[in-house]
Amino acid sequence: MNTVAARLAPFGTTIFTEMTRLAQRHSAVNLAQGFPDFDGPDFVKEAAIDAIRAGRSQYARMFGDPGLNSALAARWESLTAQRVDPDTQVTVTSGCTEAIAATMLGVINPGDRVVMFEPFYDSYRASAAMAGAEIRFVTLCPPVDLCAGHVTTAPFWFDMGELERAMTGARAILVNTPHNPTGHVFSRDELERIAFLCAKHNVLAITDEVYEDLTYGHEHVRLATLPGMSERTITLSSLGKTFSLTGWKIGWAITTPDLSRAVRAAHQFLTFATATPLQVGAIAAIERGSDYVAALRARFTQGREFLATTLASLGFGVVMPRGTYFIMADHTEVSRRMGVAGDVEFCRELPARFGVAAIPPSVFYDNPQHGRPLVRFAFCKKQETLEEAATRLRSIIAASR
Repeated sequence: MNTVAARLAPFGTTIFTEMTRLAQRHSAVNLAQGFPDFDGPDFVKEAAIDAIRAGRSQYARMFGDPGLNSALAARWESLTAQRVDPDTQVTVTSGCTEAIAATMLGVINPGDRVVMFEPFYDSYRASAAMAGAEIRFVTLCPPVDLCAGHVTTAPFWFDMGELERAMTGARAILVNTPHNPTGHVFSRDELERIAFLCAKHNVLAITDEVYEDLTYGHEHVRLATLPGMSERTITLSSLGKTFSLTGWKIGWAITTPDLSRAVRAAHQFLTFATATPLQVGAIAAIERGSDYVAALRARFTQGREFLATTLASLGFGVVMPRGTYFIMADHTEVSRRMGVAGDVEFCRELPARFGVAAIPPSVFYDNPQHGRPLVRFAFCKKQETLEEAATRLRSIIAASR
């Protein structure tokens, strides 16, 4: 008897779970799953602990603790010069993953078309399936100068004609910038093209901006700030990536009152409310976290440079990420030396033979062939962790002689 509903059966166990299990089995350095191996700031944790001691242990308001909603509204206004009402336009969710699901379920009807860029974060496709959406994919292509043993600063790119064809007749487009797994930061020009097509075809925009604070010399442009987009954009983000608190699962959606009602219609039946003391801790992060964020960005900048250089020296073709804490690299030459083919086999062999775990990105494509030459590494780790991974990876050269 089939026990998993047909709409979810195709997704199976996530690739993150599989690769983390392999990392644990082989005591590998885990550069697969995107979580830091260090903790978030003490002042944020202490605020949550104080809330627990003060008895803040009951349900929060369904759409968010009033203090957190107000802090997020104030932050949004300071970043965008757009005033939003904290009670009708800000919804606190249990992480951005829940915000994505609540948004899909809240605004998408069965049969509606949703446009996504591939490679995609894996929950996007599952959330769309739960909503009964028809998905059209637009491919982000690697830089044309990507080659073994080199680091390219050229970005991933997409074909405008392909995007317009996909958006014709669509209900919504989902844009992730900065983009996981490619590290691409959509330029103002690219987002203006997307905004033009949203207006032309009357399409809603859903933006996943969880890496908004983790860019490296490139401007993060919020789609909702472009002309005509504030009334048709649902902006999603979270606390976890910016403050190294991925396990807290504090996310949010900022949009118009009408679209907020749609998000909340689903949110109230998914999680209803997010952990109260962690929301109190999030207020401290939002209001007092600027110094921590600046230091974290500097730390990740160093890790990005170190890992990119290391990978190129081993024969990977490396795309220098403009944002996030991931590096996408072409493994073709390294796989040839190892005697393996494709990203999945490469990533299954890497922990067993060399003690490092990574993610095979072909699972993030509608057509897996597009991702077979590529591999994703995370650099959100301590410097000593990255150095240990580099030492282990260098043994690939010795093994191939």
